[in-house]
Formats: sequence, structure tokens, C-alpha cells
Amino acid sequence: MSDNVTNETTRTAQWITATPPTPNGDLHIGHLAGPYLAGDVLRRFLAAEGDGPVRYTTGLDDHQSYVPVRGINDGGRKGEEVADGYGASIESVWSRAGAEFDAIVRPRRDLGYQSAVQEFFQRLYDAGHIVARTTPLPYCTGCERWLYEAYLKGDCPHCGSGSNGNACEPCGRPNDCADLANPVCTGCGATPELRDCERLYFPLAPWEQQLADFWDQVDMLPHLRSLCEWMRAEGLPEIAVSHPSEWGVPVPVAGFTEQRIYVWFEMAPGYLLEWTGAGGTGPAPAPVQFFGFDNGYFHALLFPAAFRAYDPEIALPRAFVVNEFYRLEGLKFSTSRRHAIWAHEELARTSADVLRYHVLADRPNGRQTSFSSAALEVSRARLADRWDGWLGRLLAAVAEESDGVAPAEAPQGPEWERLRARLAGTVDQLRDAYGIEGYDARRAIALLDEIVGLAEDFGYVTGFERERPAGGPVYRAALAAQLAVAAALSAWAAPALPYGSARLAGLLALAPEPRRVDVDALAPLAPGTPVASWPGAVFSA
Repeated sequence: MSDNVTNETTRTAQWITATPPTPNGDLHIGHLAGPYLAGDVLRRFLAAEGDGPVRYTTGLDDHQSYVPVRGINDGGRKGEEVADGYGASIESVWSRAGAEFDAIVRPRRDLGYQSAVQEFFQRLYDAGHIVARTTPLPYCTGCERWLYEAYLKGDCPHCGSGSNGNACEPCGRPNDCADLANPVCTGCGATPELRDCERLYFPLAPWEQQLADFWDQVDMLPHLRSLCEWMRAEGLPEIAVSHPSEWGVPVPVAGFTEQRIYVWFEMAPGYLLEWTGAGGTGPAPAPVQFFGFDNGYFHALLFPAAFRAYDPEIALPRAFVVNEFYRLEGLKFSTSRRHAIWAHEELARTSADVLRYHVLADRPNGRQTSFSSAALEVSRARLADRWDGWLGRLLAAVAEESDGVAPAEAPQGPEWERLRARLAGTVDQLRDAYGIEGYDARRAIALLDEIVGLAEDFGYVTGFERERPAGGPVYRAALAAQLAVAAALSAWAAPALPYGSARLAGLLALAPEPRRVDVDALAPLAPGTPVASWPGAVFSA
């Protein structure tokens, strides 16, 4: 076995997950601004660090009830058609936007998926962690259907906001469907009646202390921590983990085989399958999980408790990276309500780097933000005018002053020393913004803007050296300094803007392999290194 293979298998692997989207519609810009591009930025940063293999995984949430409901609303399409069609569209958007996954779990197509989910469920039932309860559940007599999740809407019993069954998006709290105020069948608009229904439940209360211990260890934002602590203070609920339905994974427990496993409970073993699907062997490492706040209770309470019940040795997440809602015209992006700008349409008119730059700079972490086409144009102009403007002037100057090769003169002088010191401090902050503990993609983009602004100012100031009688060598040293910054930028910006960074590295004859985001990337090009002519655009292309 080669040393490279030995190192790959013995170094600690790192695992990043992004919550699976529901294939009841195309991905919209809000999805990209949420978990998917942000997780990809972390993946690229950690991979460039070279400390061990990095796995970035997700899945498709085929068994959400929103999938067959979309088929009903589309005039009777089968749920399978909906899931397959939109699933393919979602994967295409990920690819075009540069969100590169090592594994994508496809529940309806992956061999062994259903049996693995059923084994997980059965083990918890056999151990007494899942119990039968007879409770009220809304039933629509007109549709002849039990109502849960997407089949039901009403007012949240906790915050009063409009909510579907089982969970409220605005406050993140679970409900039991029967406790929704003003319930309505989403299929026909009728008011349902309550009927007793025997289902299977997973009580969270037995795991209270273990959950509290976990919350003390995991890195998460105050909004999610507040949700966890309020749910604990009010008494952890029992969660219905089966529903009478024909869509989803059949419950393996005798007497309940006509019911289906609650899709969010199904997702717990689904995450474990993501690890093995990505080539992970042995116990999965503690992941970093990216998701929206509306999915917070599942990740912070339901999944950890289920994992503890299944196998106490499973490593729980080390960090939660949570985004708030990304809004459009003041309202939350919504696939089910068709209130969205679809990502595939935007990618047809906007390059991946420009779109990545904008949604990362506007990422709703810690607060809600709002997308507008006008703001996207401002971002496009900033990349074109500032980033590409500086690079275009630099490469034109190198072509004119140094015959298109890196100057023989080395960067020097007080202006260079000040620039280098400022850049060193900024890249330290950038490493923090890219890293797990301080992850903040919005801050990372702001720091990259600052780097380009510093380089642009340096270029304007040192440009006057050329006017001095004997200023040629000093001017060429300043060009060498700017080439060093450009080379460093191709490494520093790569996690966020991979395509423009790769183009820039190619213009400077740099190897295509990822380089670490650190001050060592700020190294002058070897004298005589060919510098390509300006192609017209790099980051705004």
C-alpha cells in the first residue's frame, strides 16, 4: 500500500451534512443561500487544509407528504413522477452551482435503504423506545384521508402562526396535528373531524438529560439553543413516528404495517446511510450539520435522541450551522406556495460564481435577509468593477511593463510591508470565518472584498512610481507585489468562488491543486513566470 493511501485511511475524516431537500419542486435561491452552498464552502476549505479526507453528503427527501400533495395539485400526477422529476432538477442545480457532494442518498432508488430504515425503527421498538398510543388525529371525510403534515394546515398551538401538521416553520416547534387551531384539509378545504387513531410514538422525555448534555457540547447559535431550552422547560413531548398513509417506508411493526414511518424520523438512519454512501468506513465521525432553523428541532432533539436509543456510541454532531429564512419580497421563499426565484432559471442568466458571491454575502445566518434582483446586480457589478477591474489593470500593466511575465524585481518597500501586514491579519480572520467554530460565509465574503480593496488601493498608490525618473524598478516591484496578492486570492477565494479562482490560478500559471487559506499563499511568482493576457472577466464571467 502506498504512503498516500495509508495517510488517507489513517487520518481523521471530517463529515459535513446538508439537510435533504424535498423534491416537490425545483430548488430556489433560498435553498442555495441556506445549507447547500454554505456547506460546500466549508467542504472546500477543509479539503484544502489537507488534514484528512472530507465527506460532504446530503439526500433527497422523497417520502415527504409534500411530494404526493404536489402531484394531487398538479392534476393527479403520481408521487413517484414528482419525486423523480424534481429530484433530477435539484441534482442538476447543485452541480451547476458548484455544490459538490460525495454522496446523495436517494431513498426510493438506493438498494438497502428501506431495510436499513426499518431495522433502525424495529430496534427502537423492540427496546421499548417506541410505543403505541391512541390519540386524536384529523380525518377528512370528503377526501377519505387521515390528515398529517402537508395534508393539513391550521394555526400553530405554540406561536399561532399558520402551520402544517407535525411542525411549525416560523417557531420550529412540533405539533401533534390534532392540536392545530382552525384546521383545514389542504386537499379540499374542508374542516376535518377528530378521530382516534392508534399510532407509534417516540417519547423524548427519557432522553432529557442526555440531550441537555449534548446541547452543552455542540456549537449552535442562540436562536436554536433557546428553542431547545424552552422545549425542555415545558416538558419534552412524545413524537408521532408513524402515520396512516400509503406514501413512505412501511412500518415494520406488527399491527402497524399499513402505516408509514414519519419521514423526519426516517431521516435519522438516512444520515447514517449518507456516511457509508460517501465511502465512509467504521464509525461515522461527529458531523457538522447545515440546515434551516425550521428544521432545528429535528436535528437538535429528535435525531440525537433517536441515535442515543439506537446506539449510544454514535458520534453526535460537533456543530450546527443554522440559517434563518431567506425572504423574497418580504415573504419566505416557499416551494409549496410557488413563491420563489428558481435556481435553475437564475443560473441560466447568472454565472455560478456571481450567484455564489451574492447569496453567501447575503446569507441569512443569525438574522433573516431578503433577495432582490437589484441587489444581485449590485453584486455582479462589484465583481466586475472592483475584482475584475483590478485584475484587468494588473495584467495589462504586466503585459506592457514586463512583457507578460512576472517581473524580476521582488516586492519591497514600506507600502508593500504595510499591505502584507494588513493582508496577514485579514487572512487570519478569513480562516476563522471559513472554519468550523467561527463559520460565517457572509463575513468571509466581506473579508475577500476587503482584500481586493486593499490590493486595488495599493495598485493605484504605487502606480505613481512609474512617473518618477528612475521609478521603473520600484513600479515593477509593485506589480510583483500585486501578482503575489492575485496568486493568494486564487487560494483565499477558492472555497467561496471556485470557478473564478481556478481561472485566476490558470492565468498565473499556478498548479490547479487546492492551496491552504493562509498567509503562505502570499508568495511572489517566480521571475519570468508567464502571465496570461486579460481574458475580459474572471470572477464576473
